Amino acid sequence: MANVEKLWVYLAETPLLWLAITLTAYTFADWISSLAKRHPLVNPIVIATGLIIAALSVSHTDYKTYFGGAQFVHFMLGPATVALAIPLVDNLSQIRRSVIPISLALVAGSATAILSAVGTAWLFGAPHNLLMSLAPKSVTTPIAMGLSETLGGIPSLTAVLVVATGIFGAITVTPLMNLMRINDPAARGFAVGLTSHGMGTARAFQVNALAGTFAGLAMGLNGLMTALLAPLLAGLF
Repeated sequence: MANVEKLWVYLAETPLLWLAITLTAYTFADWISSLAKRHPLVNPIVIATGLIIAALSVSHTDYKTYFGGAQFVHFMLGPATVALAIPLVDNLSQIRRSVIPISLALVAGSATAILSAVGTAWLFGAPHNLLMSLAPKSVTTPIAMGLSETLGGIPSLTAVLVVATGIFGAITVTPLMNLMRINDPAARGFAVGLTSHGMGTARAFQVNALAGTFAGLAMGLNGLMTALLAPLLAGLF
């Protein structure tokens, strides 16, 4: 038993250990999701996150040690985001034909995402820093945290809200769109990409390539639109 503990201590200090655990957790979670025929409630990101949290808790590993290995996955977020340009180019003609509805949906969706969250919290008497933390919840984490700090919010809280928003959107988008009888994959994808950033985009690609393309477009455009609208709309509260 002592030898096992010594081996674990040695492996835990090796960055590749937590990289391997992260990749294994997601591979297993994705397999479970495929067995469930990609049911929205069986979200691989949620499952993988739970498995990693459990591993960190059982091994008493702090986040700094974990991120020493997981940073390699984090680094790949940049290239993965840039790679979204490939399906955009492949569907450029359809995107050009949809410029007007895309523009209208972008402004309406971005404003609604900000006002619905901040307005609801304001009605319940939430403090100002919480309101400002909520304002950028529907954009990707780096932009959201920067906006939160600028507006007077709490960046760490905003990061949690961004993740929660992404998970909720990825889980609910399919049944919600089916309930509303919205069948156009472009419309479905744009909606989830705008409201649920990267996690919603990943879910859209699982369902339909065209939906994923429009989700990626919405994710990028909403980052810019929220940066413009959040200071103006948040100032109303």
